[in-house]
Amino acid sequence: TMGLYSIYFKHNTLKKQRNAIMVICIEGNIASGKTTCLEYFAKTNNIEVLPEPVSKWRNLRGHNLLGLMYEDVSRWAITLQSYVQLTMLEQHTLPLTAPIRMMERSIYSAKYIFVENHYRSCRMPAVDYEVLSQWFQWIISNVKIQIDLIVYLQTSPEACYKRLRNRCREEEQIVPLEYLVAIHQLYEDWLINHTLFTIPAPVLVIPADHDLQKMLKRYEKNWERILSPSRGPVTCSQ
Repeated sequence: TMGLYSIYFKHNTLKKQRNAIMVICIEGNIASGKTTCLEYFAKTNNIEVLPEPVSKWRNLRGHNLLGLMYEDVSRWAITLQSYVQLTMLEQHTLPLTAPIRMMERSIYSAKYIFVENHYRSCRMPAVDYEVLSQWFQWIISNVKIQIDLIVYLQTSPEACYKRLRNRCREEEQIVPLEYLVAIHQLYEDWLINHTLFTIPAPVLVIPADHDLQKMLKRYEKNWERILSPSRGPVTCSQ
């Protein structure tokens, strides 16, 4: 109860300081805790939460593109990632319904992390990669995609693998640890080492290997840093 009261009180205090719309993207590996983070902040007034449109990826007129991709990456990666790019663009361009929008991942990580991993692992042909890259470049050059902050839930591949085994998405049960290691390294190169593509917004790093109660405390601790209208340089929360 006190936690909810604290969120309500801080929100109303911060609301008086905010005039601009804010868009925050929660980034991280598979099973890094993005859903828990979104659920925590969804309790705050005037925050619109947009989870990844996984239901669309699992059922496109009866076709489970996510499942097909995991079963045969070389055949279905281009199909899934084309649809992911489309559905993430739809997420970014939906009319805003609240002063703050919090999204699960972004069109940037769809391209910079997952498409890049398919290509680097030699499971996506160069021609497919170039088609997706051309589409992506056209989108970011011609469509206004607002992102004001990236919250990176930095989680070890081993922790993600353990969580993934404990949750109920059937398609993910065949995901090997090596895949999570590759995704983790791409995230690190993009958001930490700055050696992979550009970063479209400031980054707040939250170590996320911990259990639920400790993570909730970390979200409470970083509440104002995440929802504050003022943005500083790239930062890291220990």
